[in-house]
Amino acid sequence: MEALTSQLMLFVGAALVIGAGVGWLIRGASNNRQIDAINDDWQTKLDDMIRQRDRLTAETATLRSNIEDQEAVVRRHETALTRSRTAIDSAHEKEKLMAKDLFNLRAEREGFKTKMLTFQNALVAMKRQSAELQEEFVKSSNVYKRELAKAFEKRKALEMKVEDARHEHESFSNLLQASRSEHESVNKMLDSARNRLAHLDSLEQKVISLEADNAELKHDCVLAQQEIETVRRDLAELNELKVQNKELSHCLDSMEKSRRQHEEDAKRYRQAAGQYEKHSETLRMQLDDVEKHFADMEKQQRKALKQARRATDGAAMNGHKKPEKEAEPEKAIEPEKDRDDLKAIVGIGKVFENTLNELGIYSFKQIANFTVADIARVNAELKEFKGRMEQDDWIGQAKELYYKKYSEAKEVVESV
Repeated sequence: MEALTSQLMLFVGAALVIGAGVGWLIRGASNNRQIDAINDDWQTKLDDMIRQRDRLTAETATLRSNIEDQEAVVRRHETALTRSRTAIDSAHEKEKLMAKDLFNLRAEREGFKTKMLTFQNALVAMKRQSAELQEEFVKSSNVYKRELAKAFEKRKALEMKVEDARHEHESFSNLLQASRSEHESVNKMLDSARNRLAHLDSLEQKVISLEADNAELKHDCVLAQQEIETVRRDLAELNELKVQNKELSHCLDSMEKSRRQHEEDAKRYRQAAGQYEKHSETLRMQLDDVEKHFADMEKQQRKALKQARRATDGAAMNGHKKPEKEAEPEKAIEPEKDRDDLKAIVGIGKVFENTLNELGIYSFKQIANFTVADIARVNAELKEFKGRMEQDDWIGQAKELYYKKYSEAKEVVESV
């Protein structure tokens, strides 16, 4: 019995040992299977994390390229703003110079007006004097002509009388020569000759007085000729004044034309200055929006970098934990009440417009406010035309069209 019990004990011990070994083997196999499953799970998680890391690196590269593009756009806008400011400053300086020129021209015009008034008054006075001189000259010439005619008639009569006296003297001398033979006739002839000689003395005195009158008339003629010369000089000066008046009128016409031209140039410069100011206001608004958009992009980039760092740190430190859920894609922007013609943007045709409408994009404002996620979503829908948005600068064109529409609407409201 003791042998049987010992054998049974041995069998039981051997069975226990065999069972323990089999159990240990089964437990080891199950543990190996669990370890393989855990390793496979970790490997899949690691592959997912690697893929996520690669995707995040690609997104960071795209973000960097977009940031560089936005910086280039900002630089272009800054250069355009500086150019517009310099143009506005030059326009203001030109306007100031034009105002000074206008003031000087007005002062010169006033001076020319005063000079013209003085010249006109002087011309009127000279015309009056010339008219009076002409009247006096005509009167004096008529009087002198009458007196000269009378003097010539008197001179002719005196010459005829002198000729008659000479003929009589000759006849008297002949008679004297003939009367020597006869004394009585000679005495009578002498008495008559004495009487006639007395008459000849009176005639000689009359001749002397007539010669004095002739000399006075000659002197009066000389004075009249001098007055005529002075009148001619005055007429020549009047003609010169007329020529100068014509030249001054031409100068005034040219000055008036130049003044009108300067006024038109000033109006044009004022309009150009207003347009430059409007353009500078739109550029300032665009620059503010670009700065806001750039700040938003920097925030998004920081968030994406933080998420990537957290994902990589979690994959490295806590590989057994589940990966964080990916950020849900942003919902499509609902269409606004007033739709815009997106084909106005260069690079967008009817097909691209339909694609954008399917994504819920209907206005310039939505494209102008695109984020990185929106750009990636649209590029994913464009497929083989990926990158066309950045190439044609849809966002910048949408901003310009939106600001143009906003400024026109604002002008309409202000006019109303």
